[in-house]
Amino acid sequence: MTHDHRYLIVGAGPGGLQLSYFLQRAGADYVTLEREAAPGAFFRRYPRHRRLISLNKVHTGEKEREIQLRWDWNSLLNDDPDLMFPSYSQEYFPHADDLVRYLADFQRVHELNVRYSTPVERVAKSDGKFLAHAGGQVFRADCLIVATGWGGPHIPDIPGIELATGYEDAPTIGEEFADQRVLIIGKGNSAFETAQTLLPYASVIHLASPSPVRLAWTSKHPGHVRGQYGALLDSYWFKTLHGVLECTVDRIWREGPGFRAAITYTLADGEQAVLDYDAVLRCTGFTMDTGLFDASCRPGLAPGGRLPAIRPDFQSADVEGLYFAGTLMQARDFKRASSAFIDGFRYNLRTLTALLRERYDGVPLPAHELPADADRLTEAVLQRVNHSSALWTQFEYLADAYVIGPTVQRYEDLPEDYALARFGNSDLCLTVTLRWGRRDHPDVFAIQRHPTPDRADECAFLHPVVRAWRRGELIAEQHLLEDVQARWQHPVRHAEPLRAFLTAQLATR
Repeated sequence: MTHDHRYLIVGAGPGGLQLSYFLQRAGADYVTLEREAAPGAFFRRYPRHRRLISLNKVHTGEKEREIQLRWDWNSLLNDDPDLMFPSYSQEYFPHADDLVRYLADFQRVHELNVRYSTPVERVAKSDGKFLAHAGGQVFRADCLIVATGWGGPHIPDIPGIELATGYEDAPTIGEEFADQRVLIIGKGNSAFETAQTLLPYASVIHLASPSPVRLAWTSKHPGHVRGQYGALLDSYWFKTLHGVLECTVDRIWREGPGFRAAITYTLADGEQAVLDYDAVLRCTGFTMDTGLFDASCRPGLAPGGRLPAIRPDFQSADVEGLYFAGTLMQARDFKRASSAFIDGFRYNLRTLTALLRERYDGVPLPAHELPADADRLTEAVLQRVNHSSALWTQFEYLADAYVIGPTVQRYEDLPEDYALARFGNSDLCLTVTLRWGRRDHPDVFAIQRHPTPDRADECAFLHPVVRAWRRGELIAEQHLLEDVQARWQHPVRHAEPLRAFLTAQLATR
């Protein structure tokens, strides 16, 4: 039995549901196939200790929903005021079961065209069409969007790694490790989440990987180690014998009732050691499953081999018509903005919907026309940076593009590299993003500031940046001063410098 559709989505996690919503609202011909009997299968199992790291800041002091979304990291974008995640949990770090419940309601209320219990066994491409084989049925489509999320654990190439218990199977009751020496391979959030549970019970906890810990408050990336896991780092420096080891794990083997690990320290002139443990846990993250693609449409992978390589429009780097949704969209802003998380990829998917509709359905990319006037442009730019949740969340990645002609056409929430590829060769194009300052401060809680408009390019916190491009060349850049309340609307600190910059650029047309 063959089913024909314009768009075929594989996976009904938050990415697949969000894209389904946007395509359905646009009246597009789509179907979404999901292996499990309900949406959000990943979050039914992970995180193992059931506490999300995505913020749920319910009390913001803001009345406007668009601004509230800056701190609501779990809601999917939609027009139903009752289908917002804060209605499901008031906790700052919510329980994963609440997200699962929310996703099920999102699909049900919007009556999204999801076929559950329909596992896709193989995807092929023939004569320009994608063919998804699922349970004796074939789903044929012009465009395939894969939203399957992580397919399984990433297993590093360490001799003896099969002796380690994976994060996916690790006990979640800390008492099971009482008085044990535990080696945790990995230093990401899953490793620290696991260590946090063991902390009151294990006699020794070592977290090991070749690279130092990346802390979210220094990198500004939510995927790095979060502050709520700081207890282990305290213990490290409080002489409790728990430790964070910068080392390669060269080999693991059994020794009597326990394990031994041969390691080489990476910051100690090559010093080597053999350490004894009662348990070894592998917490090294996840990877994409490429097994469903046959040779006719197997996508290339980004460096590291865990994610698909994608073009600026979220399309596979080497398979025409194959796109990725959800956490699989993160290769181009990897460890920078938030495409790995709901609060980031929900905006990517809104943009992707517009790009797909333009390519496959002939619907022009939405644009707002503005007068080529410095005063009006100043007002428009400040309005956007003060209200947009997309620019806030997807800092340094999504941008507004202002294409300057007799009038100005503004295209919103485009990946900046896509905007430049499409519009950067015009006589004058502006891109507006929110950006951090430099990232190499020795102490991120003691940064010297210079709060004058002419030194705004030295700002450390998030702030607006306007770039001017002419025929592919960056010709000028204007930073606006950071603001502790994220309100860039002061007449002297923000409006005047921006107006002067725009006046100068418009004069060069």
